[in-house]
Amino acid sequence: MKEKRSELRKNMSPPEARLWVELSNKKLNGYKFRRQHSIGNYIVDFYCPKAKLIVEIDGKTHLDPSTEHNDFVRDEYLKNLGYRILRFDNKDILNQFPYIIVEIENALLENGYSQQ
Repeated sequence: MKEKRSELRKNMSPPEARLWVELSNKKLNGYKFRRQHSIGNYIVDFYCPKAKLIVEIDGKTHLDPSTEHNDFVRDEYLKNLGYRILRFDNKDILNQFPYIIVEIENALLENGYSQQ
């Protein structure tokens, strides 16, 4: 999985790259996020360990019924481990970026984590 994670990091989509600029180096209120992080047999787009928060960016492939089912199974597995998951479409990252950042900040606060 290490090689797969490395490949995903090198080939981020433009929406993933844009969000990573905001999440990297504790820029979002001091919270540390990791990108392309393994949890069990899955690789999540972005992960904040302190808040157990996962942020997923979905492209067109996630509209396919089999992919939707796989996402559901994966999300249920992760939720059962205590993770909270936020999913955003690529187009939302590109068109509503400030709103996405506020949603992530709110999720961090809802989990009971104040600014560090």
